[in-house]
Amino acid sequence: MNERIKELRKALKLSQDEFGRKLGVTRGAITNIELNKTEPKPLFAKHICEVFDVSEDWLLTAQGDMFLHLDKDEEFDRICAEIELSDDDFIKNLLRSYWALEENEKAVIRKLMNGLVENM
Repeated sequence: MNERIKELRKALKLSQDEFGRKLGVTRGAITNIELNKTEPKPLFAKHICEVFDVSEDWLLTAQGDMFLHLDKDEEFDRICAEIELSDDDFIKNLLRSYWALEENEKAVIRKLMNGLVENM
């Protein structure tokens, strides 16, 4: 499981510090897990799965896909929870500002964003 935790962290493109913060532990705790100095407790493994939408089967046994397949609403809920827990004041202010706009102003922003997405 220790190797899969490291694999997950790298797949998420997170440093040990960032990964640990999202889980409520220190970088040192993540380092010890990745170096096989500490075996994660079952409750911690479950927490990893909940925070990152990881398949518990994959994490515990290496069977199946790494990530759960979420529908659009579940994925949106996960993103909102991640934003809420983050220190990213820019995205929080951006969302608050967008939500405060009048509908016609929101339509302009949506049109702009749709154009950007199409050009990516």
